[in-house]
Amino acid sequence: MIWSWPSFFEYLISPYMFAGAWTTIWISVIAMIVGIVLGFIAALMRMSRHLALQGIARFYIWLWRGTPLLVQLVIIYAGLPQFGIRLGVLESALIGLALNEGAYFAEIMRAGITSVSRGQHDAAQALGMTYSKVMRIVVLPQATRVIIPPLGNQFLGMLKTSSLVSVISMEELLRRAQQLAQVEFRVLEVYLVAAIYYLAMTTAWGFVQRRIESHYDRPFDGRHDPASTPTRGDTLTEAVSR
Repeated sequence: MIWSWPSFFEYLISPYMFAGAWTTIWISVIAMIVGIVLGFIAALMRMSRHLALQGIARFYIWLWRGTPLLVQLVIIYAGLPQFGIRLGVLESALIGLALNEGAYFAEIMRAGITSVSRGQHDAAQALGMTYSKVMRIVVLPQATRVIIPPLGNQFLGMLKTSSLVSVISMEELLRRAQQLAQVEFRVLEVYLVAAIYYLAMTTAWGFVQRRIESHYDRPFDGRHDPASTPTRGDTLTEAVSR
């Protein structure tokens, strides 16, 4: 079939495709938020002194990182009903994406937390700070600098891998492109429009990520002089003084 510019521009501004792109965005955002929570909990369990908690976290990370997301989605949507657990398309998509991302976020957060020297933990606890206060005031502000870049890249990837939920009939961007191509018989035009939408979404997130990274790259004391950037020891002193 000959390429059709009118069809291409029609699909490019189609509310039908735009609605699919919007679904991709909000599904990815919700899955990311839930995944971050799951990842943080799994990271803390992974670093726990209790072997049972470590084992649960290790198993979760091993299972969800070691199997394809596509397989996980199919099992959740089509396999769980055999055990009496029936989930809708939306619930299956969100649970699958969130659990998968949580496993990756757990390792990212664990790496960020362990990047803060153990001496700062010990010094803060010696000053009478509780574990939660040490994490909130001393560790997490410094770990965030390490966590943010890979976390942003992981979300960037999720914007694209969320297209896999189309296999369970989730009405996101790729699923709508498939349906439109089947009706209009304009495969190249439709899928090129879908590619442009994905490119626009990932490009927009790239700008957001750079702003976030530049914000957390600033010195803790708010000064922009590189020579004045506090060391790790200075950070602990300032945190305790607050």
